[in-house]
Amino acid sequence: MTRVLIVEDNTDLAYGLRNNLEIEGYAVDVATDGTEGLVRAADAPPDLVILDLMLPGLDGYRVLKALRDRGQQMPVLILTAHGDEADKVRGFRLGADDYVTKPFGLLELMARVAALIRRTARSTTPEGREQFGDVEIDLRTRSVSRHGTLVPLTPMEFDLLVALLRRDGAIAGRLELLQEVWGHTAAVLTRTVDTHIAELRRKLDDPADPRHILTVRKAGYRLARRRVPT
Repeated sequence: MTRVLIVEDNTDLAYGLRNNLEIEGYAVDVATDGTEGLVRAADAPPDLVILDLMLPGLDGYRVLKALRDRGQQMPVLILTAHGDEADKVRGFRLGADDYVTKPFGLLELMARVAALIRRTARSTTPEGREQFGDVEIDLRTRSVSRHGTLVPLTPMEFDLLVALLRRDGAIAGRLELLQEVWGHTAAVLTRTVDTHIAELRRKLDDPADPRHILTVRKAGYRLARRRVPT
């Protein structure tokens, strides 16, 4: 049975989420603060974590960082009461896979949960090595280096990079990438792809003047293996 850990200090919200997830067939555990959440994630590693950012004491950002630092790579869906882009970017940089802004619709959240779990269940990465510019990707170990230095990518960032690589320079639309990498449908379209693309550029390209991870106006994105002439 798929296990979900909810880390949320609002007991009414946590109770409601737990009931609805259990109705859908998930085994659910609840922690009401960050410290307890880390303990439960270590004692019984979940298949997915729903993590509130504004927790008392140890906040969600530090919980997320601690999970990733100790090598736990299960999908993490963050709940944030703030719609600020900076909050979402910070969460993604620490290794979050997706986010929902409070107040949220229950159907949307359940769809996000199901999509992340489906993606994890079917996630396969071809073996071998790929390269563009000064970036080298080892598909077998899911590692990326630039100028010979290892660049840490979150699981979603890596999967997004692989999705662009597989197209060999062809354009990938935002919805296409949402469906392939996150498992989303148009009903839950967000700026998730744009934010992750921005992070890939920051780590592997030139954000001010991208040479490889390119935007195609009104169409989506594509990966240029060779330097684009200026």
